[in-house]
Amino acid sequence: MEIPLQAQVECTDGICGRSEYVLIDPLIDQVTNLVVRETVFPNTEYLVPVKMVSATIADTIRLGCSKAELEKMSRFVETIFVEEKIPLLSPADGGGLGTYYYLPSAPAEMTVQVPEQQLQIPLGEMRVNRSTRVAATDGYVGHVDKFMVNPKNNHITHLVMREGYLWGQKAVIIPHSAMGETQADTVFLKLDKHQIESLPTIPVHRRWS
Repeated sequence: MEIPLQAQVECTDGICGRSEYVLIDPLIDQVTNLVVRETVFPNTEYLVPVKMVSATIADTIRLGCSKAELEKMSRFVETIFVEEKIPLLSPADGGGLGTYYYLPSAPAEMTVQVPEQQLQIPLGEMRVNRSTRVAATDGYVGHVDKFMVNPKNNHITHLVMREGYLWGQKAVIIPHSAMGETQADTVFLKLDKHQIESLPTIPVHRRWS
């Protein structure tokens, strides 16, 4: 089963968004969740367990849930409020517009609640999108396009990479055995550029976004 990134996502009752990220467990090379971004305002992003993917056809991912059920799933981005201390300035500090003044009996600072957005990535897992780089043993070679997984256990079987130096022409199919460590914004391979050139390729059917 393919899990393409930046692909259209359909619920059982119509188009519901696009695939923004996949979350993977790098210790067992398993795709755990798909992040779906709504196509309509406010463009909420939802964490969708991969088991909810019923099929992938061309560049479309079909989910086995309705739009209403999608909206009940966990949000990928949550807003929390954290305390932040702001100094209260006196005229001796320069003054001017937007400057706080305080009387001798007033506190030197005040505490405010500041909104902060946090990504809901389970402990030990990593997010991958279509800007995630792919590096050979001798340098950068392209970007992630999609993952192929075993539908029985969601373990990665192949990585499909679009090549940076053949932009828009072909994508390379890389077996799981050739994949190394996944870090922050890079998937590392156990192959060099020459070995990658001998791997099978597929034609590009969609415009890279």
